[in-house]
Amino acid sequence: MAYYHRLGEIPPKRHTQFRQPDGSLYKEELVSSKGFSGIYSTLYHIHNPNEVKSIGKPTPYSWKPAKDHGLQQTHLKTSGVEITGEDYLTARRILMMNSDVMMGICTPKKRKMDYFFKNADGDELIYIHDGEGVLYSQFGKLTVRKGDYIVIPRTTIYKFEFKEEGPLRLLIIESHGPIETVKRYRNEVGQLLEHSPYCERDIRTPESLEVQKEKGDFLVQIKKQGMLHPYSYGHSPLDIVGWDGYLYPYALSIFDFEPITGRIHQPPPVHQTFQAWGFVICSFVPRLFDYHPLAIPAPYNHSNIDSDEVLYYAEGEFMSRKGIDRGSFTIHMGGLPHGPHPGTVEKSIGAKATEEYAVMLDTFKSLEITTDALEFVDKNYPMSWTE
Repeated sequence: MAYYHRLGEIPPKRHTQFRQPDGSLYKEELVSSKGFSGIYSTLYHIHNPNEVKSIGKPTPYSWKPAKDHGLQQTHLKTSGVEITGEDYLTARRILMMNSDVMMGICTPKKRKMDYFFKNADGDELIYIHDGEGVLYSQFGKLTVRKGDYIVIPRTTIYKFEFKEEGPLRLLIIESHGPIETVKRYRNEVGQLLEHSPYCERDIRTPESLEVQKEKGDFLVQIKKQGMLHPYSYGHSPLDIVGWDGYLYPYALSIFDFEPITGRIHQPPPVHQTFQAWGFVICSFVPRLFDYHPLAIPAPYNHSNIDSDEVLYYAEGEFMSRKGIDRGSFTIHMGGLPHGPHPGTVEKSIGAKATEEYAVMLDTFKSLEITTDALEFVDKNYPMSWTE
Protein backbone atom coordinates (compact mmCIF):
# COMPACT_ATOMS: atom_id res chain seq x y z
CA MET A 1 0.00 0.00 0.00
CA ALA A 2 1.17 3.54 -0.66
CA TYR A 3 0.82 5.15 2.77
CA TYR A 4 1.60 4.57 6.43
CA HIS A 5 -1.00 3.16 8.83
CA ARG A 6 -0.99 1.96 12.43
CA LEU A 7 -3.37 0.29 14.86
CA GLY A 8 -3.17 -0.60 18.55
CA GLU A 9 -0.19 -0.26 20.86
CA ILE A 10 3.40 -0.15 19.61
CA PRO A 11 6.69 0.88 21.27
CA PRO A 12 8.31 4.25 20.50
CA LYS A 13 11.21 2.59 18.64
CA ARG A 14 11.43 -0.52 16.49
CA HIS A 15 13.31 -3.59 17.76
CA THR A 16 13.30 -2.42 21.38
CA GLN A 17 11.80 -3.89 24.55
CA PHE A 18 8.00 -3.81 24.60
CA ARG A 19 6.58 -5.58 27.62
CA GLN A 20 3.23 -7.12 28.45
CA PRO A 21 1.42 -6.36 31.75
CA ASP A 22 2.98 -9.50 33.30
CA GLY A 23 6.48 -8.27 32.43
CA SER A 24 7.12 -10.66 29.53
CA LEU A 25 8.06 -9.32 26.10
CA TYR A 26 5.63 -8.95 23.26
CA LYS A 27 6.90 -10.92 20.26
CA GLU A 28 7.88 -8.63 17.40
CA GLU A 29 7.38 -9.84 13.81
CA LEU A 30 8.51 -8.06 10.63
CA VAL A 31 6.38 -8.81 7.55
CA SER A 32 8.40 -7.52 4.60
CA SER A 33 8.43 -7.66 0.81
CA LYS A 34 11.36 -7.89 -1.63
CA GLY A 35 13.56 -9.12 1.18
CA PHE A 36 14.13 -5.97 3.19
CA SER A 37 13.82 -3.56 0.24
CA GLY A 38 10.03 -3.35 -0.29
CA ILE A 39 7.09 -2.23 1.79
CA TYR A 40 6.72 -3.82 5.23
CA SER A 41 4.83 -3.75 8.51
CA THR A 42 5.92 -4.59 12.06
CA LEU A 43 3.53 -6.58 14.25
CA TYR A 44 3.52 -7.25 17.99
CA HIS A 45 2.19 -10.64 19.18
CA ILE A 46 1.14 -11.78 22.63
CA HIS A 47 2.38 -15.29 21.77
CA ASN A 48 5.26 -16.62 19.69
CA PRO A 49 4.17 -16.59 15.99
CA ASN A 50 6.28 -19.75 15.43
CA GLU A 51 4.39 -21.86 17.98
CA VAL A 52 3.34 -24.74 15.70
CA LYS A 53 1.48 -27.67 17.31
CA SER A 54 1.25 -29.95 14.29
CA ILE A 55 1.65 -30.00 10.51
CA GLY A 56 -0.82 -32.00 8.45
CA LYS A 57 -0.40 -33.76 5.14
CA PRO A 58 -0.38 -31.37 2.16
CA THR A 59 -3.07 -31.76 -0.49
CA PRO A 60 -3.04 -30.58 -4.13
CA TYR A 61 -4.63 -27.19 -4.72
CA SER A 62 -4.08 -26.18 -8.32
CA TRP A 63 -5.77 -26.02 -11.71
CA LYS A 64 -4.93 -27.41 -15.14
CA PRO A 65 -5.12 -25.55 -18.46
CA ALA A 66 -7.47 -26.92 -21.13
CA LYS A 67 -4.85 -27.50 -23.80
CA ASP A 68 -7.25 -28.30 -26.63
CA HIS A 69 -9.41 -25.14 -26.37
CA GLY A 70 -7.40 -23.44 -29.10
CA LEU A 71 -7.34 -19.83 -30.29
CA GLN A 72 -10.87 -18.43 -30.18
CA GLN A 73 -12.81 -15.59 -28.69
CA THR A 74 -14.46 -17.03 -25.59
CA HIS A 75 -17.60 -16.42 -23.59
CA LEU A 76 -17.89 -18.22 -20.25
CA LYS A 77 -21.56 -18.44 -19.29
CA THR A 78 -21.14 -18.32 -15.51
CA SER A 79 -24.11 -16.05 -14.82
CA GLY A 80 -26.28 -18.90 -13.58
CA VAL A 81 -23.70 -20.43 -11.26
CA GLU A 82 -24.87 -20.51 -7.65
CA ILE A 83 -22.88 -22.67 -5.21
CA THR A 84 -19.36 -23.54 -6.41
CA GLY A 85 -18.22 -25.44 -3.29
CA GLU A 86 -18.76 -26.12 0.39
CA ASP A 87 -16.43 -23.50 1.87
CA TYR A 88 -14.18 -20.62 0.82
CA LEU A 89 -11.30 -22.76 -0.43
CA THR A 90 -13.23 -25.61 -2.05
CA ALA A 91 -15.50 -23.04 -3.74
CA ARG A 92 -12.64 -21.22 -5.50
CA ARG A 93 -12.83 -22.26 -9.16
CA ILE A 94 -10.07 -20.81 -11.29
CA LEU A 95 -11.25 -20.39 -14.89
CA MET A 96 -8.21 -18.83 -16.62
CA MET A 97 -4.53 -18.59 -15.85
CA ASN A 98 -0.96 -17.92 -16.96
CA SER A 99 2.32 -17.67 -15.05
CA ASP A 100 1.48 -14.16 -13.76
CA VAL A 101 -2.18 -14.35 -12.79
CA MET A 102 -5.19 -16.60 -12.17
CA MET A 103 -8.83 -15.52 -12.27
CA GLY A 104 -12.00 -17.31 -11.22
CA ILE A 105 -15.19 -17.36 -9.20
CA CYS A 106 -16.13 -18.33 -5.66
CA THR A 107 -19.61 -18.85 -4.20
CA PRO A 108 -19.26 -20.90 -1.02
CA LYS A 109 -22.18 -22.61 0.68
CA LYS A 110 -20.73 -21.83 4.13
CA ARG A 111 -20.66 -18.09 4.86
CA LYS A 112 -18.15 -18.34 7.73
CA MET A 113 -14.71 -19.92 7.66
CA ASP A 114 -13.80 -22.20 10.58
CA TYR A 115 -10.09 -21.91 9.69
CA PHE A 116 -7.67 -19.23 8.57
CA PHE A 117 -6.09 -19.01 5.12
CA LYS A 118 -2.65 -17.78 4.08
CA ASN A 119 -1.67 -17.50 0.42
CA ALA A 120 2.10 -17.83 0.29
CA ASP A 121 2.07 -18.03 -3.53
CA GLY A 122 0.78 -14.57 -4.37
CA ASP A 123 -1.18 -11.44 -3.66
CA GLU A 124 -4.95 -11.68 -3.95
CA LEU A 125 -7.63 -9.31 -5.16
CA ILE A 126 -11.18 -10.29 -4.18
CA TYR A 127 -14.03 -8.43 -5.89
CA ILE A 128 -17.32 -8.72 -4.02
CA HIS A 129 -19.93 -8.93 -6.74
CA ASP A 130 -22.65 -9.74 -4.21
CA GLY A 131 -22.56 -9.99 -0.44
CA GLU A 132 -21.24 -8.24 2.64
CA GLY A 133 -19.33 -9.22 5.73
CA VAL A 134 -16.02 -8.86 7.55
CA LEU A 135 -12.44 -9.73 6.69
CA TYR A 136 -10.48 -10.68 9.82
CA SER A 137 -6.68 -10.68 9.61
CA GLN A 138 -3.73 -10.11 11.89
CA PHE A 139 -3.95 -6.48 10.71
CA GLY A 140 -7.45 -6.12 12.14
CA LYS A 141 -11.10 -6.07 11.16
CA LEU A 142 -12.15 -4.73 7.75
CA THR A 143 -15.85 -4.41 6.88
CA VAL A 144 -16.47 -5.34 3.24
CA ARG A 145 -19.49 -5.05 0.96
CA LYS A 146 -20.82 -5.31 -2.56
CA GLY A 147 -18.58 -3.56 -5.11
CA ASP A 148 -15.41 -3.75 -3.02
CA TYR A 149 -12.01 -4.67 -4.37
CA ILE A 150 -10.11 -6.19 -1.44
CA VAL A 151 -6.33 -6.28 -1.90
CA ILE A 152 -4.74 -8.94 0.33
CA PRO A 153 -0.92 -9.02 0.34
CA ARG A 154 0.87 -12.35 0.11
CA THR A 155 1.12 -14.29 3.43
CA THR A 156 -1.65 -12.30 5.12
CA ILE A 157 -3.46 -14.68 7.50
CA TYR A 158 -7.18 -14.10 7.15
CA LYS A 159 -10.71 -15.42 7.14
CA PHE A 160 -14.03 -14.09 5.90
CA GLU A 161 -17.35 -14.03 7.70
CA PHE A 162 -20.17 -13.13 5.30
CA LYS A 163 -23.73 -12.36 6.28
CA GLU A 164 -26.08 -15.30 5.89
CA GLU A 165 -28.85 -13.41 4.15
CA GLY A 166 -28.72 -12.39 0.48
CA PRO A 167 -26.64 -13.62 -2.46
CA LEU A 168 -22.87 -14.12 -2.27
CA ARG A 169 -20.67 -14.04 -5.36
CA LEU A 170 -16.91 -13.38 -5.39
CA LEU A 171 -14.45 -12.78 -8.21
CA ILE A 172 -10.98 -14.10 -7.31
CA ILE A 173 -7.69 -12.85 -8.80
CA GLU A 174 -4.37 -14.26 -7.63
CA SER A 175 -1.18 -12.48 -8.70
CA HIS A 176 2.37 -13.81 -8.79
CA GLY A 177 3.61 -10.29 -7.98
CA PRO A 178 2.34 -7.43 -5.80
CA ILE A 179 -0.96 -5.74 -6.67
CA GLU A 180 -0.43 -1.98 -6.49
CA THR A 181 -2.07 1.35 -7.17
CA VAL A 182 -1.32 2.72 -10.66
CA LYS A 183 2.19 4.20 -10.89
CA ARG A 184 1.28 7.02 -13.28
CA TYR A 185 -1.28 8.26 -10.73
CA ARG A 186 1.31 8.59 -7.93
CA ASN A 187 3.82 11.33 -7.23
CA GLU A 188 7.45 10.73 -6.23
CA VAL A 189 6.54 9.97 -2.60
CA GLY A 190 3.61 7.68 -3.46
CA GLN A 191 0.69 10.06 -2.93
CA LEU A 192 -2.14 9.67 -5.45
CA LEU A 193 -2.23 12.67 -7.76
CA GLU A 194 -5.07 15.16 -8.27
CA HIS A 195 -6.09 13.63 -11.62
CA SER A 196 -6.18 10.06 -10.28
CA PRO A 197 -9.65 8.45 -10.59
CA TYR A 198 -9.51 7.68 -6.85
CA CYS A 199 -7.55 8.96 -3.85
CA GLU A 200 -6.54 7.90 -0.35
CA ARG A 201 -9.94 8.99 1.02
CA ASP A 202 -11.53 6.20 -1.00
CA ILE A 203 -9.24 3.50 0.40
CA ARG A 204 -10.49 1.73 3.51
CA THR A 205 -7.90 0.27 5.86
CA PRO A 206 -8.43 -2.17 8.77
CA GLU A 207 -10.67 -0.44 11.31
CA SER A 208 -9.84 -2.09 14.63
CA LEU A 209 -7.85 -4.96 16.08
CA GLU A 210 -9.62 -8.16 17.13
CA VAL A 211 -7.20 -9.27 19.86
CA GLN A 212 -7.59 -12.96 20.69
CA LYS A 213 -5.41 -13.89 23.67
CA GLU A 214 -6.58 -17.44 24.34
CA LYS A 215 -4.52 -20.54 23.64
CA GLY A 216 -6.00 -23.49 21.79
CA ASP A 217 -5.86 -25.22 18.42
CA PHE A 218 -6.09 -22.89 15.42
CA LEU A 219 -5.90 -24.19 11.86
CA VAL A 220 -4.19 -22.14 9.15
CA GLN A 221 -4.40 -23.51 5.60
CA ILE A 222 -1.29 -22.30 3.78
CA LYS A 223 -1.19 -22.29 -0.03
CA LYS A 224 2.32 -22.81 -1.36
CA GLN A 225 3.53 -24.20 -4.70
CA GLY A 226 0.08 -25.44 -5.67
CA MET A 227 -0.52 -27.32 -2.41
CA LEU A 228 -2.53 -26.66 0.74
CA HIS A 229 -0.46 -27.18 3.90
CA PRO A 230 -2.53 -27.48 7.10
CA TYR A 231 -0.71 -25.91 10.07
CA SER A 232 -2.13 -26.09 13.57
CA TYR A 233 -0.98 -23.33 15.93
CA GLY A 234 -1.23 -23.11 19.71
CA HIS A 235 -2.83 -19.65 19.62
CA SER A 236 -4.94 -17.48 17.35
CA PRO A 237 -3.07 -15.55 14.63
CA LEU A 238 -5.19 -12.60 15.78
CA ASP A 239 -3.11 -12.14 18.94
CA ILE A 240 -1.74 -8.79 17.71
CA VAL A 241 -1.84 -5.86 20.14
CA GLY A 242 -0.47 -3.37 17.63
CA TRP A 243 1.26 -2.89 14.28
CA ASP A 244 2.40 -0.19 11.91
CA GLY A 245 3.72 0.04 8.38
CA TYR A 246 2.80 0.12 4.72
CA LEU A 247 1.83 -3.51 4.10
CA TYR A 248 -1.74 -4.51 4.99
CA PRO A 249 -5.04 -5.49 3.33
CA TYR A 250 -7.36 -2.72 2.21
CA ALA A 251 -10.60 -2.16 0.30
CA LEU A 252 -11.50 0.17 -2.57
CA SER A 253 -15.07 0.26 -3.87
CA ILE A 254 -15.75 0.24 -7.60
CA PHE A 255 -18.52 2.72 -6.72
CA ASP A 256 -15.82 5.22 -5.66
CA PHE A 257 -13.92 5.02 -8.96
CA GLU A 258 -14.35 8.30 -10.85
CA PRO A 259 -14.42 7.78 -14.65
CA ILE A 260 -12.30 9.77 -17.08
CA THR A 261 -14.25 10.83 -20.17
CA GLY A 262 -13.51 12.80 -23.34
CA ARG A 263 -14.93 14.20 -26.57
CA ILE A 264 -14.16 10.96 -28.40
CA HIS A 265 -13.99 7.34 -27.23
CA GLN A 266 -11.37 6.80 -24.52
CA PRO A 267 -9.22 3.63 -24.57
CA PRO A 268 -9.20 1.09 -21.69
CA PRO A 269 -6.11 2.54 -19.90
CA VAL A 270 -8.27 5.42 -18.59
CA HIS A 271 -10.20 2.80 -16.62
CA GLN A 272 -7.07 1.31 -15.00
CA THR A 273 -7.44 0.73 -11.25
CA PHE A 274 -4.51 -1.53 -10.26
CA GLN A 275 -1.23 -2.74 -11.72
CA ALA A 276 0.81 -5.89 -11.15
CA TRP A 277 3.54 -7.92 -12.83
CA GLY A 278 2.25 -8.90 -16.25
CA PHE A 279 -1.28 -7.49 -16.06
CA VAL A 280 -3.53 -4.56 -15.16
CA ILE A 281 -7.04 -4.38 -13.71
CA CYS A 282 -9.57 -1.82 -14.95
CA SER A 283 -13.01 -0.71 -13.75
CA PHE A 284 -15.82 0.17 -16.12
CA VAL A 285 -18.35 2.31 -14.26
CA PRO A 286 -21.34 4.54 -15.09
CA ARG A 287 -20.16 7.55 -17.08
CA LEU A 288 -21.15 10.14 -19.65
CA PHE A 289 -20.45 9.12 -23.22
CA ASP A 290 -18.24 11.06 -25.64
CA TYR A 291 -19.49 14.55 -26.48
CA HIS A 292 -17.93 15.26 -29.90
CA PRO A 293 -20.87 15.98 -32.28
CA LEU A 294 -19.87 13.00 -34.45
CA ALA A 295 -18.73 10.74 -31.62
CA ILE A 296 -19.38 6.98 -31.71
CA PRO A 297 -19.76 5.79 -28.10
CA ALA A 298 -19.31 2.09 -28.96
CA PRO A 299 -15.66 0.94 -28.88
CA TYR A 300 -13.83 0.54 -32.16
CA ASN A 301 -12.54 -2.79 -33.46
CA HIS A 302 -9.24 -3.74 -31.89
CA SER A 303 -6.52 -6.28 -32.63
CA ASN A 304 -4.55 -7.36 -29.56
CA ILE A 305 -0.97 -8.03 -30.58
CA ASP A 306 0.52 -8.55 -27.13
CA SER A 307 -2.28 -8.96 -24.60
CA ASP A 308 -5.44 -10.88 -23.76
CA GLU A 309 -8.50 -8.96 -22.54
CA VAL A 310 -10.97 -10.38 -20.01
CA LEU A 311 -14.21 -8.67 -19.00
CA TYR A 312 -16.29 -9.77 -16.03
CA TYR A 313 -19.75 -8.29 -16.38
CA ALA A 314 -21.00 -7.03 -13.02
CA GLU A 315 -24.01 -4.79 -13.57
CA GLY A 316 -25.98 -3.18 -16.39
CA GLU A 317 -25.99 -3.89 -20.11
CA PHE A 318 -22.88 -3.38 -22.21
CA MET A 319 -23.91 -1.55 -25.38
CA SER A 320 -21.19 -3.28 -27.45
CA ARG A 321 -22.22 -6.86 -26.54
CA LYS A 322 -25.26 -9.04 -27.15
CA GLY A 323 -26.23 -12.07 -25.13
CA ILE A 324 -23.82 -11.50 -22.22
CA ASP A 325 -25.40 -11.76 -18.78
CA ARG A 326 -24.45 -10.45 -15.37
CA GLY A 327 -21.69 -12.60 -13.82
CA SER A 328 -20.26 -13.91 -17.12
CA PHE A 329 -16.84 -13.50 -18.73
CA THR A 330 -15.61 -12.69 -22.21
CA ILE A 331 -12.00 -13.42 -23.17
CA HIS A 332 -10.64 -11.72 -26.29
CA MET A 333 -7.33 -13.31 -27.10
CA GLY A 334 -4.26 -11.73 -28.64
CA GLY A 335 -3.88 -12.54 -32.33
CA LEU A 336 -7.56 -11.98 -33.15
CA PRO A 337 -9.51 -8.75 -33.75
CA HIS A 338 -12.56 -8.08 -31.64
CA GLY A 339 -15.10 -5.31 -31.44
CA PRO A 340 -18.76 -4.40 -31.11
CA HIS A 341 -21.38 -6.94 -32.09
CA PRO A 342 -23.29 -6.18 -35.32
CA GLY A 343 -25.83 -3.40 -34.93
CA THR A 344 -24.45 -2.06 -31.67
CA VAL A 345 -22.33 0.72 -33.26
CA GLU A 346 -25.27 2.46 -34.96
CA LYS A 347 -27.42 1.87 -31.89
CA SER A 348 -24.87 3.62 -29.66
CA ILE A 349 -24.82 6.86 -31.66
CA GLY A 350 -26.65 9.58 -29.77
CA ALA A 351 -26.56 7.75 -26.44
CA LYS A 352 -25.61 10.10 -23.62
CA ALA A 353 -24.46 7.77 -20.82
CA THR A 354 -24.06 4.19 -19.63
CA GLU A 355 -24.89 2.52 -16.32
CA GLU A 356 -22.60 -0.48 -16.78
CA TYR A 357 -20.15 -1.96 -14.27
CA ALA A 358 -17.43 -4.44 -15.21
CA VAL A 359 -14.01 -5.62 -14.04
CA MET A 360 -11.37 -5.93 -16.75
CA LEU A 361 -8.18 -7.99 -16.63
CA ASP A 362 -5.58 -7.24 -19.33
CA THR A 363 -2.62 -9.63 -19.42
CA PHE A 364 0.65 -9.37 -21.33
CA LYS A 365 1.13 -13.11 -21.58
CA SER A 366 -1.40 -15.41 -23.18
CA LEU A 367 -4.11 -16.80 -20.95
CA GLU A 368 -5.35 -20.36 -21.01
CA ILE A 369 -8.78 -21.37 -19.79
CA THR A 370 -8.73 -24.19 -17.28
CA THR A 371 -10.46 -27.54 -17.38
CA ASP A 372 -12.86 -26.11 -14.78
CA ALA A 373 -13.97 -23.51 -17.36
CA LEU A 374 -14.89 -25.96 -20.12
CA GLU A 375 -18.43 -26.55 -18.87
CA PHE A 376 -19.18 -22.83 -19.21
CA VAL A 377 -17.89 -22.27 -22.77
CA ASP A 378 -20.42 -20.73 -25.18
CA LYS A 379 -19.65 -22.57 -28.41
CA ASN A 380 -21.55 -20.01 -30.51
CA TYR A 381 -19.62 -16.96 -29.30
CA PRO A 382 -16.71 -17.04 -31.81
CA MET A 383 -19.25 -16.72 -34.65
CA SER A 384 -21.39 -14.04 -32.95
CA TRP A 385 -20.01 -11.22 -35.11
CA THR A 386 -21.56 -12.74 -38.24
CA GLU A 387 -24.55 -10.65 -39.36
